[in-house]
Amino acid sequence: MDDLHVPPGPGVPGGLRIPAAELLEQFSRASGPGGQSVNTADSRVQLSLDLGTTTALSDVQRERALDRLSERISGTVLTISASEHRSQRLNRTAARQRLVALLRDALAPTTVRRPSRPTRGSQRRRLAGKRLRSETKRNRRRPEAE
Repeated sequence: MDDLHVPPGPGVPGGLRIPAAELLEQFSRASGPGGQSVNTADSRVQLSLDLGTTTALSDVQRERALDRLSERISGTVLTISASEHRSQRLNRTAARQRLVALLRDALAPTTVRRPSRPTRGSQRRRLAGKRLRSETKRNRRRPEAE
């Protein structure tokens, strides 16, 4: 197994290289329709990475990843499963690609939206629309008896 490379992107300006020794791969039988001599190969892959102890992440990146992936991790271990292919090799590739995508998304900085006020023109248009709607509803009423 080779090292895992995360290409450069937002939050990862120089990219990442996760050593192969820090990745744990486990293989098991994938579920699915069975029968005689079917599903006998261990093709499902579970790829695990301990975010708390990996040397690939800086302290800032580690905190960001642990915070953003808190729903997906158990302790500090992130586990990805892949069983969509019949081939173990293709499932290994799929799991590695999924791990790279998750890490890139988790390490990207978030932009905070600065609240702004509506423009004067948009306020006028909104109030004009409300007046028009009010007039429409007022015209639907029964005429008052005089």
